[in-house]
Amino acid sequence: MSVVSELAPTGVLRAGINMSNFLLVTGKTASGDPQGVAPDMAAEIARRLNVPVAYVKYERPSILADAAGTNAWDIGLIGAEPQRAAKITFTAAYCEIEATYLVPRGSPLQSIADVDRAGVRITVRRGAAYDLWLERNIKHATVLRSDSADGPLNQFVNEKLEAYAALKPQLLTDIEKMPGSRILPGNFMTVQQAIGTAKPNAAGAAFLSEFVAEAKRSGLVARLIEKHNVKGLSVAP
Repeated sequence: MSVVSELAPTGVLRAGINMSNFLLVTGKTASGDPQGVAPDMAAEIARRLNVPVAYVKYERPSILADAAGTNAWDIGLIGAEPQRAAKITFTAAYCEIEATYLVPRGSPLQSIADVDRAGVRITVRRGAAYDLWLERNIKHATVLRSDSADGPLNQFVNEKLEAYAALKPQLLTDIEKMPGSRILPGNFMTVQQAIGTAKPNAAGAAFLSEFVAEAKRSGLVARLIEKHNVKGLSVAP
């Protein structure tokens, strides 16, 4: 089966885009199409396949991932996580984003390792790649999940929680609203932003993997990050 018939069976490359990732989607066109590094990557794939691109927009990455294999999208641009890989074949990461914790004024927590303790409550956006990491790795602390974009910060403030987990660029914005709060040094994981397709698409997956490797090697990913002036996003090694 040809790559085009796998990745664009309708004659159009339907690209699933996570609209909540403000580093990869930095704006919208007048018609509502997403703009940014992820939409540009999808558009370049469509150009190489010689088909038009159509953006399938999702409010959260978990909803995009759950739609894998339902014929809703042909490629999905989200963080590659083991839970998602059951239904999606991912490329290597094309860029990565650090995730860490914000702690309140006077917190005794000084390092990433300090957070996973009994009595510590962590708030996080439900279904994000870093939430999936917490689900796999947090053994002693309690993880509280919120569905809305502002939910974790509001919960952190209103319930006086011990830690708020998010992408570092988000925390650099939110710390301005929390005098005396601190971002813990380092990261507990880096979100590996990749491109995926449904499991049966073996030829399509191989094409996407080669595309991502070439996009990193040629400097395309770095140029897109620069074009959209994104801070906190780096080309994956």
